[in-house]
Amino acid sequence: MPTFIIAINWTDQGIRTVKDSPKRRDAAKELAKKVGVDLKQVYLTTGEHDLLVIAEAPQMDNVTKLALALGSMGNVRTSTSVAWTEPEWTKLISELP
Repeated sequence: MPTFIIAINWTDQGIRTVKDSPKRRDAAKELAKKVGVDLKQVYLTTGEHDLLVIAEAPQMDNVTKLALALGSMGNVRTSTSVAWTEPEWTKLISELP
């Protein structure tokens, strides 16, 4: 199943209500299930992003639905990347012309 890395930053609204973020995380996990995304890990991070999420989904459409739904609530902004495991990217590179 494809793996995705979702970088999340709190908006002004989201950081003002940061104490509610554990409840929002739980709600996001339920929402993810509804749209076919399995949230494997959620990390609080320092640096460029506030949170990093490792997720799996059958296709990008599922993750896009999740990102749009989360963003529409006004607490976060998301940026999503597709991730390949070492065996997957090794195979990919071996197939280059």
